[in-house]
Amino acid sequence: MHNNEEIKKLILSNGIKTIYLHFTDLSGKAKYITLPSEQIDSILAGDILFDGSFIGNYRENETLDLKIIPDKETFLILPSKFLSNTKSARFICDIYNSNGTPFAGCPRSNLKRIKELAINKGYKMNVSPEVEFFLFETDSNGEIIYTQKENTGYYDLNPSGKYNQAMLEILNVLQEMGFDVDAFHHEGAPFQHEIDLGDDDILLTADKLVTFKLVVKTIAAKYGYKASFMPKPIYGQNGSGLHINLSITDINGKNLLEDPTKNNQLSDTAQYIIGSILKNIKGITAILNPTINSYKRLVRDYEAPIYIAWSVVTRSALIRIPATRGEQTKIELRSPDFATNPYLALAVILQTSLDGIRNKIDPPTPIEKNLFQISLNEIKQRKIKSLPRNLFTALEEFEKSYVAKVALGEYIFDKFLTNKRKEWNEYRKQVTPWEIKNYLDI
Repeated sequence: MHNNEEIKKLILSNGIKTIYLHFTDLSGKAKYITLPSEQIDSILAGDILFDGSFIGNYRENETLDLKIIPDKETFLILPSKFLSNTKSARFICDIYNSNGTPFAGCPRSNLKRIKELAINKGYKMNVSPEVEFFLFETDSNGEIIYTQKENTGYYDLNPSGKYNQAMLEILNVLQEMGFDVDAFHHEGAPFQHEIDLGDDDILLTADKLVTFKLVVKTIAAKYGYKASFMPKPIYGQNGSGLHINLSITDINGKNLLEDPTKNNQLSDTAQYIIGSILKNIKGITAILNPTINSYKRLVRDYEAPIYIAWSVVTRSALIRIPATRGEQTKIELRSPDFATNPYLALAVILQTSLDGIRNKIDPPTPIEKNLFQISLNEIKQRKIKSLPRNLFTALEEFEKSYVAKVALGEYIFDKFLTNKRKEWNEYRKQVTPWEIKNYLDI
């Protein structure tokens, strides 16, 4: 961790002119305050204030100033000309009240709270995410050229040199910024890609995910593309997910998910986490899949999990156990998408896991059958439940969720519920082209 003097020396020796203070609102949207490097003393002292009333997800009718406090561990010299033509650096920040107390609506501070709660109980969570997104070509006005003419599929190489160059620069910039990139490949839908990130601490993973989105969007625009993390941008094609591979360790870093003497080599701790996620998934789905569009991905026949089940084999289940065992044993949750706020998503996943360990929640029997091909009659006979079918039902479940309330705190829980209900009610009033086409002549 850098101290103040080391940071100031790095700024001076690298000719840094601009410093970006990066934070997120409740929706997960990245926000920035840009300052000249001459203000580094004020930045490090936590003396930078901003008006929270302009951030709708923070405060609506209040005008009290909020403080933006940089996390010195996140100080990063950005790649040359990444965000500006001058040399620049970045801090990821937490939001505090003007009196120096943590602001209850800061998603990052909230995740730190849940992480500390886990540590106090002797647990740490690491996460390796798999991020899917689309890369669409744009015209001279920056509008998407919406086409499905690309014929590439899983693991294919796009024949366009410019397309491949954009993807390679994304990977190079990510690595230059300290990301551990396990792999990247083309996905099943036109213009769809997946980048798998390495295993890291839960808070660092959330930080990397918000930075990841910035990198991908910035480099894509440089090459004339628009990167979209929208869960379902193309009708009739697979949507994009954010698969969460998680592990629980003790304070010394020993993986607690494996037990060679148990069935499937999964420890009691692993079983309790699986059981708790399956039990509580309906109540946290609004966080993991927070938009109207999220539920257009979670439908049959498009490779997204919709049934509340787990498996050691099939990828069609909500939870899958990857084959690797030992210290690399992980639990993969496949339902989230990247419309989510990573800080909120990982907070509810961690709290759900802790709740399962504390209450020893056993999972049902795993289903080692392709759920994408199982009949609806068999689903009914086996009493396999489904995820919420739309944002409205997800919010109904969310409002009743104990683990969601504990994971988010009262302020974030209430604000999120209010904002999303407004979103749903606004959507209900819309008249879509599909409705005009099918109903106008009735």
